[in-house]
Amino acid sequence: MSSHFSGVLQLTDLDDYIGPSQDCIKPVKVEKKPGKGSAKIRIEDDGSYIQVNQDGASQKLEKAKITLNDCLACSGCVTSAESILITQQSHEELYKILAQNKAGVSSQYKMVVVSVSPQSRASLAAKFNLNVQETAKKLNAFFKNLGVHYVFDTSFSRNFSLLENQKEFIERYRRHKEDKKALPMLASACPGWICYAEKTHGSFIIPYISVTKSPQQVMGSLIKNHFATTQNLQANNIYHVTVMPCYDKKLEASRPDFFSEEYETRDVDCVITTGEVLQMLEQEGTSLVDVIPCPLDTQFSFVLDEEPLGHEGGGSGGYLEHIFKYASQELFGIQVDEVKYKPLKNKDFQEVTLEKDGEVLLHFALAYGFRNIQNLVQKLKRGRCSYHYVEVMACPSGCLNGGGQIRAEGEASKDLLQKVEELYNSVRTVSPEKNERVQELYEQWLGGRDNVRVKEALHTQYHAVEKVTSGLSIKW
Repeated sequence: MSSHFSGVLQLTDLDDYIGPSQDCIKPVKVEKKPGKGSAKIRIEDDGSYIQVNQDGASQKLEKAKITLNDCLACSGCVTSAESILITQQSHEELYKILAQNKAGVSSQYKMVVVSVSPQSRASLAAKFNLNVQETAKKLNAFFKNLGVHYVFDTSFSRNFSLLENQKEFIERYRRHKEDKKALPMLASACPGWICYAEKTHGSFIIPYISVTKSPQQVMGSLIKNHFATTQNLQANNIYHVTVMPCYDKKLEASRPDFFSEEYETRDVDCVITTGEVLQMLEQEGTSLVDVIPCPLDTQFSFVLDEEPLGHEGGGSGGYLEHIFKYASQELFGIQVDEVKYKPLKNKDFQEVTLEKDGEVLLHFALAYGFRNIQNLVQKLKRGRCSYHYVEVMACPSGCLNGGGQIRAEGEASKDLLQKVEELYNSVRTVSPEKNERVQELYEQWLGGRDNVRVKEALHTQYHAVEKVTSGLSIKW
């Protein structure tokens, strides 16, 4: 079984069995009783584990359960045993909540909100030969037929991410003389890259990473905070699901930083991938083509007259382009209408430069895929990184090629990816500064761009994961 997590998380090629030699820090716990000597473990024919004490008494041991939280705290592997890992992050969990609502127990009833990523929408559009607008409306109808109350669009929350990234970069650039680790600023929207950075390079790399939340987590804050208030609900009365192109987003949603102790709920309760949506369609015995479309929910969707909108830049969110154009104008008074990329060794490592009178003013890059990420980190460690900003993504070709996207076999996979890219880029783009709804929410929800609530709702922090050496103190 090949892992759907990003390449940077596939540190070793594991199978579905988590063996003790693989150094997982979630060992089988053996209860020690006073007066008993060392115990031995016997493996039965059915695969179960039996603890045998010196007095001959035996007991069956429970299997260790590995959760995403355990893996976030572990400096070792990330197993490919997704059926063990993702106990609370699957479409089956969404079905459980919907069934619970249909049972009609008022104390357990939750409002269900689904937020769809534009990359997932493009992948489904390519799969069913639909355009983006048709796909958005049909997805809306499909989820609502299941019992979902609202379907929103994470392109909307990306407006906040882009604006905050722009502001953060300017602040870092201006303090760089005093703080050498203010630059280069490294993108933080990819959880696979963040997980790798925290576990592998820890305190060295963390100061460089942007503290702005990803669109998924901004939407989580928006739904569980502002939207809950407008609906006269507490945060734990809303079940928030996101549809993402990437399994790593399940890790992101599980971070303790995005958990409310007050309401005992996560900002994003469940992440399902594009492929899981396809499974849901198959489970319901239908095709997206056959779903009768319904109007879009526009409250937190990036749409105009029922037409989905997008942002300039590549399929991973366009962070480089937006920050580059904004910084060029804000710092040097230079308006950049078109960003020109210079490919280096491969298409997943490209540079963008702003020059004036032969002087390099800004030097940006995008680095996609594990190989390029490793090269970037080595440059940083050797003090040879000349970039001011790097858009870092774990997957080769970025988010449109995420591990959770719909796949094709062989040569057809390249054609499918090209089609997904074309559909993603087919939407009309609008700059976040021109989105009046976003500007209204800065005031209504956050009390203004400079209010302390902006930091609480739209920013986060990262943590170095200490190296842990573990072993099982039992005899085999």
